[in-house]
Amino acid sequence: MREYLQGLWQEEDGQDLIEYSLLIIFIAVATAAVVGSGQNAIRGIWSSSNSTIVQANTSAS
Repeated sequence: MREYLQGLWQEEDGQDLIEYSLLIIFIAVATAAVVGSGQNAIRGIWSSSNSTIVQANTSAS
């Protein structure tokens, strides 16, 4: 039993999975922070482009 536990302690197979999981979590949190802080800017860009499309559609009709 002692050899089995020592083998588990020294085994490094799951290390990559944990590192990649932490990296994905960090990217998700950073993305949420950027999108949350830029929400008003995104809303302004969307509104401006929408009104430009509406004006173009009105003048084409």
